[in-house]
Amino acid sequence: MSKILSYLYPITKKVHSDVSGTLEITWYNGKKHLNTKNANYSYGSLQRILKFGLEKIDLKNVNFILLLGLGGGSVIETLRHDFDYSKLIVAVDIDPVIIDLAKTEFHLKESENLDIICDDALNFMTSNTQQFDVIIIDLFVDIEVPKSFLELNFWRNVMKASATNGAVIFNASLEKTKSNALIAVIDFLKTQFYTTEVYEKVNQTNTLIIAKGF
Repeated sequence: MSKILSYLYPITKKVHSDVSGTLEITWYNGKKHLNTKNANYSYGSLQRILKFGLEKIDLKNVNFILLLGLGGGSVIETLRHDFDYSKLIVAVDIDPVIIDLAKTEFHLKESENLDIICDDALNFMTSNTQQFDVIIIDLFVDIEVPKSFLELNFWRNVMKASATNGAVIFNASLEKTKSNALIAVIDFLKTQFYTTEVYEKVNQTNTLIIAKGF
């Protein structure tokens, strides 16, 4: 019934998270979205933004993807259904409420090809010893990227985790102008055996950075 009525008006259920604040599960035009007060977390504009980034990557020889920031799991849906990607994905999210919503509201299921880890991405990257062919970084609290993910120590760990010919997709900013910290991240990426492209206002909103190995 909610799906049908959502074609007439949005239907929203609110869920509290100690990490993310108030989360909103909204039916709109027959599709369920995960939002915060000011931002879409999954199955809306975010899904279109990251699909744009994935279209810039050749996934043919990609065997191992790391996703930092699970949300409702829309990126995984995009990989599975739009790109026919069936290999291993490791998804990391700090918020157990969001992980539970991804499973219960958006029917995301762990399997031998999907490992969901509840951890701070900063801690995970510090202790990680694996390498990944593609690393997708989508780490927001509402509309802000936490400062720790714009520091070069975090990005040095990202580089260690990236395979030689790997790629990084960073959903970087909702701001109209790039911060000094984000400019420093871009400059750093350009020195790390990568070609680095910066796409402004993807889906009319976000800055998206795509770094690829030679």
